[in-house]
Amino acid sequence: MHPHGEDPASHALRPAPQFKKDYYGGALLVVIGLAAVYAGIGYRVGELAHMGPGFFPVALGGLLALTGLLIAISARGEKPASTEAVSHGHPGGMPDMRGGICIIAGILSFLLLGEYGGLLPATFAIVFISALGDRDNTLTEALLLALAMCFIAVVVFWWALKLQLPLFQWGG
Repeated sequence: MHPHGEDPASHALRPAPQFKKDYYGGALLVVIGLAAVYAGIGYRVGELAHMGPGFFPVALGGLLALTGLLIAISARGEKPASTEAVSHGHPGGMPDMRGGICIIAGILSFLLLGEYGGLLPATFAIVFISALGDRDNTLTEALLLALAMCFIAVVVFWWALKLQLPLFQWGG
């Protein structure tokens, strides 16, 4: 036991304060966004009225980098939380992996179902499985969100943009 009544090993298991996570998360978004801009500039960008193949990656990368910058700036004004008030993960010190696992599983299911099932099953799967990663979501909320996103996907990608991915298909 430590002289101040604290186990030194438990100090290493404490999670990082939220403001540091926001800095790191914002910095990661900036790096990914700038990488997308750099990759997109290699193609013809065009302009808003006549978009080239590089327009979307450049625009999306720029927005992602700007969002990351805003997140990092907003973290700057936060005060570090005391380590006693921070409660991330499980009581035993293990990090909560549910969100990350659900997002990865959702992406993998989208890839699989997009290839063999079509736009609607793939969209439903990625949204439903990813939504279950948030412990605050109920099954009903995840279901309603997935159905709403399927409707939006049909309107935007299949009807408006005429994406060459069938709504439903059996096999690849």
